[in-house]
Amino acid sequence: MTEQRVPCANAASPVSPRIIIHGGAGNITRTSIPRDRYNEYRTSLLNILDKAEKLLRRPGSTALDVATYAVSLLEDDPLYNSGKGAVFTREGKNELECSIMVSDGYSKRGVGCMLLRHVRNPIKLARELLIRGEEADGGGAADHCQYSGEFVEGLAKKWGLDIVDSGYFFTQKRWDEHQRGLADEKKKAEMGMSMNEMSDWEKDNYIPLGTCGAVVVDSFGNVCTATSTGGLTNKVPGRIGDTPTIGAGFWAGEWYDEKTVRPQMVYQPSASPASPIDKLSRGDIRGVVDDCIPFLRSPTVRGNVLSSTKPYEKPVSTRHAVGLSGTGNGDSFLRTCAARTTAARSQFSATSLSDATTWMAGPDGQLQRSAGKRWGVTHEGTGGIIGIELVGNKVNVVQDFNCGGMFRAWTDDDGSPRCLVFREEGWENGPKGWGDRPTARY
Repeated sequence: MTEQRVPCANAASPVSPRIIIHGGAGNITRTSIPRDRYNEYRTSLLNILDKAEKLLRRPGSTALDVATYAVSLLEDDPLYNSGKGAVFTREGKNELECSIMVSDGYSKRGVGCMLLRHVRNPIKLARELLIRGEEADGGGAADHCQYSGEFVEGLAKKWGLDIVDSGYFFTQKRWDEHQRGLADEKKKAEMGMSMNEMSDWEKDNYIPLGTCGAVVVDSFGNVCTATSTGGLTNKVPGRIGDTPTIGAGFWAGEWYDEKTVRPQMVYQPSASPASPIDKLSRGDIRGVVDDCIPFLRSPTVRGNVLSSTKPYEKPVSTRHAVGLSGTGNGDSFLRTCAARTTAARSQFSATSLSDATTWMAGPDGQLQRSAGKRWGVTHEGTGGIIGIELVGNKVNVVQDFNCGGMFRAWTDDDGSPRCLVFREEGWENGPKGWGDRPTARY
């Protein structure tokens, strides 16, 4: 694997490193995720967070390396819809997707990969493509930002990444979901239902349709987002989702706010004119003559006069850096260009990234509204977003979702680990079933 460049210290002062990871969102309820399964996810997320956070705390660690490492661990865990736990297409194949993006530091900024069938850890390939983009020929990959299929897998093999037989990605649970989904489609056709319409079985079971991902900020102030997925269960072969599409399922970027201190003019009233008697008592004969014979008076400035002016000051520049990773129905993320739109709302409307994330992915947000009257009838609009916002050297971890739950874990402000599946701590505080989902307003 290639060595990345020494990062630049973009932040004005050291930044406290932070990380947030997710393992998917969707129809996650107490009915679809029993307590023992809930505990499995929680244990896995906290273990992965702990390993990634330890790497993040090492001197010189970069957001790129830590995000890649965290997602590779998620890819290796069959609990999640990526890597080893990827879902199947309608033809019973695995077609993996991934992406990585940094706020600054590399000319490509972001890379997406799709239709991968033999790279054990797709996210490691995305990292290689990003870093090798600094070479004259991109290490054989040129300067493109999206790649698919056999050619890029050939590069992965050439670069020494782990290549596996397609059977490596098989898990019985995902295969059973694949078979059940096909049978469900046949049943829907017999009943005259739309293929996209959710059956009662789908409402009572968690069918992975999301991704796994990580967003990291390092001590240098660099932000990286990394995302990986197997796509939608029983997607048509060749379908491309939001995960490898820059701006849809992921985004990272930075900008500067410049504020100039304008000059301030300070006016003070002139002193009240002295009377002729006062002037005479002070021996001011000229003043007395001026008062008696006005046309001989020297011109004076009456009223308020400018007493001082503050000079222009150097503009105050504040750096903003953000990273976002989405999960849910990828087609809805594509239609709304969800990640980039969220970041743009924060940048151009002076809105915090947290508020922008809720506006997009929270209950009754833009993702949900994009489904229209199909919300709750199909999987459309379902999703969640995690992210990190850096303003100056202040870090804020953000997250929101519009469905039953989202598997996520992060380091808190004081460095302590946090993990939630529902909005509140504990399996018993989650929604009971599909009927507890947020409603839409039109």
